[in-house]
Formats: sequence, C-alpha cells, structure tokens
Amino acid sequence: MGSVSAGVLVARALGLGDPRNAGSGNPGATNVLRLGGKKAAALTLLGDGGKGILAIWFAHQLGMAPGIIALTGLAAFIGHLYPVFHGFRGGKGVATGFGVLLAWSWPAGLAALFTWLFIAAVGRRSSLAALAAAVLAPVYLALLSSPLMIIAAMTLMAALTVYRHQDNIRRLLDGTEPRIGRRRG
Repeated sequence: MGSVSAGVLVARALGLGDPRNAGSGNPGATNVLRLGGKKAAALTLLGDGGKGILAIWFAHQLGMAPGIIALTGLAAFIGHLYPVFHGFRGGKGVATGFGVLLAWSWPAGLAALFTWLFIAAVGRRSSLAALAAAVLAPVYLALLSSPLMIIAAMTLMAALTVYRHQDNIRRLLDGTEPRIGRRRG
C-alpha cells in the first residue's frame, strides 16, 4: 500500500504530468498544490494519508499484536518514501506518517495535526510545520502511554521525515523556503 503514490496518480489523472519532474520534484500534497491547485492537493493528501490509515486498519482487522501493527505502519511509511511502483522515487512521508499516527492513536494524531496547523499559520512554511509535527509525534504517543513498539516506530518515522527534509531545512535556514500556497521561483 505504501508504494502507491497518490500524488503521482492524481497528477497524471489531472493531466499535470509527474510531480517528481516539476516544482520541488516531490510527489507530496504541497508540490501538487503548487502544480495543480487545491483539489489536486486535497486528493493527494487524502490518498497518501488514507493508505497509512488503511494499513493499520487491516492489521487491526487481522488481530495483529502491537509490535506487528507498529511494523505495518513503518512499512507503509517506508513504502511511501521508496515506492517500488514508482522507481523508488517517493515523497517525504508527511501525509502517510500522519495517517499511520492517526490510526495508531487518534488523540496523538489530532495533537500532531494541531501542531502542524499552528506552525503553518504562524510560520507559513509547510516544511517547518511538518518537521515540528513529526518530531513531536513520538512525544505525544509517549504522553498517551502508547505501546513502546509504536513509539519506537514513530521515532524512526520522525527521523526519516527530518532526513527527507534536508533540502527544506537548508532553505529554511537561509530564508529561501517557499511560503504555503506560493509557487517556487
């Protein structure tokens, strides 16, 4: 499931081409927003977040133990980063990670969502909001006494999110990161 990139599919269906070859080169909702507008971005966000939720839902339906459920979420997330169906060129994992987090613990998911919304409203940078929410997600899980395997998997997902945002971090530090809703110059 993780290897199906909603951004690539949505962009192709709407005649936008491959988002990995335009804008920031990322198939995530932020780049698809810049390339195709709000509808395309919303569909991408729902698709990428939904696959994270579905992966955990299926694991729960099969009666899997918390450790297997943790690994299922991690697998969906890593599949999004390195999708076998899209030449291993995937996104940064923010929406998929959020979907996984929401399915693991909806209170932690809501806390991460409010973190993203607050940082995005104040800083107007999607990447900064995503980084803050990702880094705080394992903290929220720990505060809610989630199973250790889930906290560990979310910590690894947060670290991979930071790793995938290296270019954004450089641009944030030098003041050239685009604001939300603006096209890249």
